[in-house]
Amino acid sequence: MAKKLTIEAEDGSSKFELMLNPSNFSHNHVIQYDKKSKKSLGKSASETKFAGYDAETIDFMTIIDGTGVVKTTKPVDVTQQVSDLKDVIYNYIGNKHEPNIVHIVWGTLYFVCRLTSFKVEYVLFKPDGTPLRAKVNLSFSGYMTNKEEALNSKRSSPDLTHVIEFKAGDTLPLLCHQVYQDGSYYMQVAKINNLASFRQITPGTKLFFPPLL
Repeated sequence: MAKKLTIEAEDGSSKFELMLNPSNFSHNHVIQYDKKSKKSLGKSASETKFAGYDAETIDFMTIIDGTGVVKTTKPVDVTQQVSDLKDVIYNYIGNKHEPNIVHIVWGTLYFVCRLTSFKVEYVLFKPDGTPLRAKVNLSFSGYMTNKEEALNSKRSSPDLTHVIEFKAGDTLPLLCHQVYQDGSYYMQVAKINNLASFRQITPGTKLFFPPLL
């Protein structure tokens, strides 16, 4: 289980670990309904019809502190930390022609997404104007490819049965994302495989990933 909230590029090329975990975060779910439904005769209101789901979103705030109040192994350069974070979540990747798709991992949270909003508020400075503290507000929108979305809507597909050997560096949420395109199924998979803990799995363990019903 990640002790610090970590944001990692989907291809594993870069990652950023927050200095301070958020004190809270919001995980938002929105359902869309057809607003063009016509009123029926004898009814005062139109029938509300389901139209689909919006992408889930996550929002949180963190602090990057270079005053020394927070104990670290080496001095924190706030400007460099902000730049390192931008490299992972915001900057344009030439060979991809877009910013990174990222995975947010913290405790039981596993979220595949893209950045939608990145606001940095500098609140404390050295006499020469060098930032000593920054509040960083981040918003992300859930990401799913067209192929994953098709699989997501057809969870009974027989080709979703897998036996995978757990390797060093793997996590159960990550493997669930690879199999089901949804990392949130890790608890069900842990129960099916009679795992005492999803956080402590011995490399070499063979895990069964059944089709979703």
